[in-house]
Amino acid sequence: MTTNRLSISQENPHCVTSNSRQLDVQTAQEEVYSFFVEIVNKLPPEDVLREFKGLFIDGLDSEYSDYIPGIYRIFVNDNEQELYNTLKRCCYIIVNNWKTNRKDKYIQDLINLFFNENLKVKDNNSPVVKNCKILLEKFVKSKDYKDLKLFATKYEESSKGHWANRYTSYLLIDQSVNNNNPKEQQEAARRLSKQIKDKFKFELAMYIARSQSGVSSTTRYKNPSILGDQALRLIKTIVLKKGVFSHDNIAHIFLKQTENQTLKEFKINLEKYLFFSVEKQELVETWRLQFANSLSLWKTDYNQEVITKELFLRTCNRVIDYFTTKNAKEPSQLFILLINQGHALTLVIILLKMILICKNSRRHLETRIAHLIRFYEKYSEEECKGVINFIEIFNITFAIYAENVEYNLIKIEEEKQSSNQQLNLDSYRVFSQMKVDRQK
Repeated sequence: MTTNRLSISQENPHCVTSNSRQLDVQTAQEEVYSFFVEIVNKLPPEDVLREFKGLFIDGLDSEYSDYIPGIYRIFVNDNEQELYNTLKRCCYIIVNNWKTNRKDKYIQDLINLFFNENLKVKDNNSPVVKNCKILLEKFVKSKDYKDLKLFATKYEESSKGHWANRYTSYLLIDQSVNNNNPKEQQEAARRLSKQIKDKFKFELAMYIARSQSGVSSTTRYKNPSILGDQALRLIKTIVLKKGVFSHDNIAHIFLKQTENQTLKEFKINLEKYLFFSVEKQELVETWRLQFANSLSLWKTDYNQEVITKELFLRTCNRVIDYFTTKNAKEPSQLFILLINQGHALTLVIILLKMILICKNSRRHLETRIAHLIRFYEKYSEEECKGVINFIEIFNITFAIYAENVEYNLIKIEEEKQSSNQQLNLDSYRVFSQMKVDRQK
């Protein structure tokens, strides 16, 4: 039995049922939050679920005409948004704790509480109770509830169902940077997103090792991408770009050469840097001109200012917007142009170059990808082949350039002479190695 009963209840209303009904909503909310912080650290998940259900769901089946369930007395005066805020934060106080303590299986039970017979509107419900139920029904249909369900999806199941489910890590990043979300939600989203990305990086490294070994254990680590055999060839192509003209070295040289430049000078050099060594230059001239024109018109009032750290970051974020989505809702013209013409890898390399000069833009970029996923998720997988291919290439490319994994391409046999002078990638093998964090 639970002993830590919250004083906001039907039998013993505390701060919620003042006779004057001049309720201090914030004080009541803080009491509720403190209560869940306390019990989630002390009680078994089953008891925490029981308390949550008792506070938000039990009592909504009353037939008394003047009855208002305890917690809902705070929100009777058109405080709908505050109800959602309270509900969300209570959920994430619980979710964050359970994620940290590996009690993930109970998160689905929490989500399922909102599918309760008591929550169905009935003819004999009082107008107030009906309104409470309608508010909860709206919550279940909201984006907030959809976001909550991401925390109950197992990584292994993420590839099932809708194609967007495969890219949960980006949707979580979007949650983590939204300051309108409670801090517990931001923290839980940040942690889970990192877990998913780390798992992808590990499985990709193991898949590469197994797929080239010829050992029967290849089935143990399946390809975490959906690119099939093309994934290995893509990895070789990306890893091959090492040495003096690697993307890392070019980025380092660019930063050195653009120190203390004006914004106008920086814009010009940034355009050259991004399109440097892009294959099939004649095909990209249209994109290049469109990008250059857009960038040149941005912040013209600051053109003669020496670029500061803040302006540098804003410029890099703006460039990312040009290649993804400028309004956080619809894909940009450049994104559509590159994807429709089948140049997903070129787009990914341009975005990689941006992050190599400005690591602080990484979260902004991942948020923009989340916005693209949200835009395209209303379309079928067949209709989104180009977008999905882009995200898959993005995942692999950024896994290769991750801080904790090192990839090397080693020649294992002499290349056969070919008249077209094209590099034979079959003559090379990729080796991956997880780096050890020496600071730990």
